[in-house]
Amino acid sequence: MRFSDTEQLLERKAAPLGNAARIMRRLNIDGKLLGGLLLICGLGLVVLFSAVGEDMDLWLQQCIRLSVAIVGMFVVAQLPPDVLRRWTPWGYGAGLVLLILVLAFGEVGQGAKRWLDLGIRFQPSEIMKLAVPMMAAWYLHDRQLPPKAGHMLIIAVLVIAPTALIAMQPDLGTALLIATAGFLVLVLAGMSFWLMAVLGLMSVPGAMVLWNYFMQDYQKQRVLTLLNPDSDPLGAGYNIIQSKIAIGSGGLFGKGWTNGSQAQLEFLPERQTDFIFAVMGEELGLLGVLSLLGLYLFVVGRGLYIAIQAPDTYARLLAGSISLTFLVYVLVNTAMVTGIVPVVGIPLPLVSFGGTSMVTLMAGFGILMSIHTHRKLLPH
Repeated sequence: MRFSDTEQLLERKAAPLGNAARIMRRLNIDGKLLGGLLLICGLGLVVLFSAVGEDMDLWLQQCIRLSVAIVGMFVVAQLPPDVLRRWTPWGYGAGLVLLILVLAFGEVGQGAKRWLDLGIRFQPSEIMKLAVPMMAAWYLHDRQLPPKAGHMLIIAVLVIAPTALIAMQPDLGTALLIATAGFLVLVLAGMSFWLMAVLGLMSVPGAMVLWNYFMQDYQKQRVLTLLNPDSDPLGAGYNIIQSKIAIGSGGLFGKGWTNGSQAQLEFLPERQTDFIFAVMGEELGLLGVLSLLGLYLFVVGRGLYIAIQAPDTYARLLAGSISLTFLVYVLVNTAMVTGIVPVVGIPLPLVSFGGTSMVTLMAGFGILMSIHTHRKLLPH
């Protein structure tokens, strides 16, 4: 074969790849980030099928929710970051109003008033997972960095207001995650190490105030159970004990898909939501767990790369906060399931059964894709 023929053959083989890249760019989609997300969702659907006891109705419900979330990601990716920045204060304000409506008219579920029914039943607290870091990034966009003390105080107020409203539902786990998202914006903006150390020391008396005046009895029981789960093995400590048994029994390769005894015999509670990581550990073993964690790290790394490449302060702080907050979700759930932190009801991102949280997460990744694909259109 002549050299020119070989060259033409290589060009024909490369053409589909080039066309796919152009299509992705026209749709404002980052192919690497999308690939990582789809792999996580695919692995999640495999594990979920086992976790729901091979119930096709529940599994198809999750497929529909995932499809809606992906469509939402594509839609958000079309919005240029400067448009998102202009609308950020309005979105934040609307979120606060919805949180107030939840306290007044919300529906009670599992002992907490977290849901609002406006024709569509949803949790307004999920909106604030994006609105809070967006608002913090919006405020710091045209201000000097590292932020001055007065600016940080204003950010603190912007973060504390929704955090307090969510804690009153009560939903302490989500409240702490939203506070973390706002705090991460300040860290990325250049908050000094000494100030972070002071805040760390102040957290000790803050935790005492939280314990004495804000935490419900069942929340206190979760903390006490973490310290000694065997004190109530059939009550408050049951979830953690069964979760540890499931993960530990999986070994290196696991017991096999749909063959987990703890999950299939219903010893493991909330196996399709908060404790689905334990199902994966039992059935797919250490290798399956490490594969999922590796995919999570890839997605977070890609998000941080997008943050580094962002052309302005708003996009950079927002992309970094979304990426690191996603990592916090993963760490909190896995630590919760393995008995390192108290059970706070945080699902495993993109894997646990549920709809509202998945839509919010995918919308956040849509923002990341918008920041990456519109970066040349934004002013430097």
